[in-house]
Amino acid sequence: MLWDLFCRVVDNFGDIGVCWRAAADLASRGERVRLWIDDPSALAWMAPSGCAGVAVQPWQDGSAEMQASDVVIEAFGCDPSPGFVARMATAPQPPVWINLEYLSAEDYVERNHALPSPQLSGPGRGLTKWFFYPGFTRSTGGLLREPGLLTRQQHFDATAWLADWGVQTQPGERIVSLFCYDNPSLPALIDTLADRPTLLLATAGAATAQATSLLGPSLRRGALRAVLLPALPQTEFDALLWAADLNFVRGEDSFVRAQWAAKPFVWHIYPQDDGAHAVKMTAFAERFLAGVPAGPAGEMRRLWAAWNGLGGELPPLPALAPWRRHCEDWRDGLLAQPDLITQLMGFVDERR
Repeated sequence: MLWDLFCRVVDNFGDIGVCWRAAADLASRGERVRLWIDDPSALAWMAPSGCAGVAVQPWQDGSAEMQASDVVIEAFGCDPSPGFVARMATAPQPPVWINLEYLSAEDYVERNHALPSPQLSGPGRGLTKWFFYPGFTRSTGGLLREPGLLTRQQHFDATAWLADWGVQTQPGERIVSLFCYDNPSLPALIDTLADRPTLLLATAGAATAQATSLLGPSLRRGALRAVLLPALPQTEFDALLWAADLNFVRGEDSFVRAQWAAKPFVWHIYPQDDGAHAVKMTAFAERFLAGVPAGPAGEMRRLWAAWNGLGGELPPLPALAPWRRHCEDWRDGLLAQPDLITQLMGFVDERR
């Protein structure tokens, strides 16, 4: 089928990261995708080789005369142009129209997933828009997980990958990846990590800027040394998460990839002025930590809250070994659910 996927880059590249993975995943399964983006510049480093089957289209041309597609996806409520929607409504076979929503573990996701929204007025009058919610349970649309991801990870050689980036590990050194927004708790984290041999791999952007400011030209403090990484393509970012013993991730895309990596991770959720991020983080913590003994679960909640500026000073890091075992169990539970693109394709087939 031909899919139109609309993406508006707000900031921090999270939206385009999710949309590119979805587009590439669809194309890998034989679908054709037109990815409409208002600012595709990040794809130069995020996906430098492109993807066969994905045609990147400038957003401003979204109202140009083009054949009707089979499926239209607006990611995160970024409405296609009225002219485009009007042609959807007058097509001999109107496309399946889907609003792909943000990921959340909150209860409303299960209630609202797959609900219809009939268009009673405007250029899309007569069409139905469907809400499709990613999520962590079988009552949601699942998570992005391309075929072959776990096989790639099983054959991954961390030492060789690090060497390819000019990084040599030292005996007994733990590896920590850092991908974050500006974070007032980072000085405390640096002090904590400096207590024992640690290799800190700082990603391009806010993490590199803050690490450089805190550590100075030497990029060292105590037993900690840092390496500043360039902007990584998505496949290389996945490998970074596999290579590390502990991952600090942010937003939505890297948050999901950290869960597939099945390594201990700390989530820096996108902060919102109305405090909605606190509710969202608490909802995930409740689901993620269900069944974990009260002591370790409390340690994790305090760490995540402090890292997100939601209370208290940054506590000591929990022991990594039991944390990793829990992340592996959590990943195995997610693997028992169909992935997002498999569900999305089935959903479309049922409504065509």
